[in-house]
Amino acid sequence: MRNFLSRLAIRIQSFMYGRHGYDKLSVHLLWAAVIVYIPAMFVWRIPLSLIYLALIGYSIFRVFSKNNTKRYAELNAYNRFLGKIKGFFKLRKNKWRDRKTHVYFKCSCGAVLRVPKGKGEITVHCPKCKKSIDKRT
Repeated sequence: MRNFLSRLAIRIQSFMYGRHGYDKLSVHLLWAAVIVYIPAMFVWRIPLSLIYLALIGYSIFRVFSKNNTKRYAELNAYNRFLGKIKGFFKLRKNKWRDRKTHVYFKCSCGAVLRVPKGKGEITVHCPKCKKSIDKRT
């Protein structure tokens, strides 16, 4: 039995050689499929089941794909998307935490600047675009 399992492990390893394997996006797709499947058990099943099968199918496709450059590009796009969402919530958390001591405002380039409250009229230099901005705190 031990010899059979070791040969099976070697065959699986040789099959997976050069394939993409599991990554963060594949795991999140599987979790999304589980989350979609739970309501599909109780309500009208056909549309939710199709979404569930599509998510599972795409996750399996990503795992067994040999086109690693495209899978890495998809993973990088997903990580950028997650970074924007995490950044949004982190900014809200920091604004709430610093609400008594600091003021947050946006520069014309889109950068969010934090300045201390109660300093009156101040000049702030944006680190992103190097523009000077006069603000009242």
